[in-house]
Amino acid sequence: MSHNHTRRGFLNQLGLGCASVGATSLLSGITNLGLINAAVAANKSVYAPKAGNYKALVCIMLSGGNDSYNMLVPKGDAEHLEYATVRTNLAIEKETLRPINPINSIGKVLGLHPNLENIQTLFETEKAAFVANVGALVEPTTVAQFKNNENNPVGLFSHSDQRLHWQTSIPQDRNANGWGGRLADILYTNNMNTDISMNISLNGVNTFQRGNIITEYAIEPSGGGSVSINGSSNDNFYNTLKRETLDNILESSYQNVLEKAYAGSISNSKNSSIQFAAALANGTPFTTPFGDDSLSDRLEMVTKVIAAKDQLDMTNQTFFVQQGGYDNHDNNITDHGNLMTQLDTAIGSFYTALTELGMQDDVVIFTASDFARKLVSNGNGSDHAWGGHSLVIGGGVSGKKVYGTYPDLYLDNPWDSGKGRIIPTTSCDELFAELALWMGASTGDLYNVLPNIGNFWTPTPSEMPLGMFTV
Repeated sequence: MSHNHTRRGFLNQLGLGCASVGATSLLSGITNLGLINAAVAANKSVYAPKAGNYKALVCIMLSGGNDSYNMLVPKGDAEHLEYATVRTNLAIEKETLRPINPINSIGKVLGLHPNLENIQTLFETEKAAFVANVGALVEPTTVAQFKNNENNPVGLFSHSDQRLHWQTSIPQDRNANGWGGRLADILYTNNMNTDISMNISLNGVNTFQRGNIITEYAIEPSGGGSVSINGSSNDNFYNTLKRETLDNILESSYQNVLEKAYAGSISNSKNSSIQFAAALANGTPFTTPFGDDSLSDRLEMVTKVIAAKDQLDMTNQTFFVQQGGYDNHDNNITDHGNLMTQLDTAIGSFYTALTELGMQDDVVIFTASDFARKLVSNGNGSDHAWGGHSLVIGGGVSGKKVYGTYPDLYLDNPWDSGKGRIIPTTSCDELFAELALWMGASTGDLYNVLPNIGNFWTPTPSEMPLGMFTV
């Protein structure tokens, strides 16, 4: 019986894991390495961590468009009446909302979705904050400018584009790298170990963590975490032969630079996978229980990686975690409520585990999403909108506050672009600048990490754009 294998098919048969550097990332790296100015890493920040002071940033992408006006909700009599009038059958009853008591003045009484018990506790104990009506902008935008299409984000209200804009913070460009990747290009040399990327993804390839030098290292939310060659731990005849075949390939000499680089990337991936699994096995143990949903599984694995920071020789890390299911055009009250329960449970366990490890001030968690939903109902759900609310937890955040401006929620208000699509009054860039500076980027670095930041805030070492962190 004959077998015909193409070269691509043979590599696919080998089952190379997604922890390896992908072909696209490899070619991009080869193309760009000679173009990178190494001096970009030399500009250190007054906010930079001291030697050995670990800092990690965890992005939780609420994929599909979080209905965040049902997450952080007007609770005062007048404000809730305004909210209930526009949201009709999508409105949450005032009596069920969880009360919060921000210590800064925001001009409104607000509450939380009834399923956010842990997040309520974190907020009230000054461990969490919200950024209100934040979204992707090229520059500050009014309703009139929006209607004249004056520098609006490309693909506005589109899932793929808006989710991309949150990851790149360059909403005028569909081909930009991620701001987390650009941040890692600057900070990765803080890590003693450069064999494993400082950017760890629990959801495979993503734009947020893709830079010119650094790309994501994708891991699994179960087992030892690392993704290796399929069958690498199985000693049956077929898998033994497959491993030996791969080893022979990796030991061969190549004349072509791309063949040599590709073989080198696979070899490095194999070694990194072994190193990563060993580090996790020897990390600091913790006993905090996590839920059995996919977000809890992923945040539990993030905790294991953080607990192994010393074994991995890491000072800076970013993590990308995704929770799907937020595209609620129908059955919004029930489906969104279930997602809020999962989010609350997973974040509650994660923060408790970080506290058990004594690392609750070393990690910042923030939520992102494609967009918020329209204020008006489409029947039993809501359609795509724009500005919404983000949650920020941990890392010395100046909590129990709502940053930015919580808008009025009546139709045709000064920020309503139409049918309850609220134009953001705070840019993603301002939030991301806070996070980048907390991680250790300098104010000078911000123009590389966030090219549009000057449209919203002039970077200066004496202050932060929102003032979210006690530095």
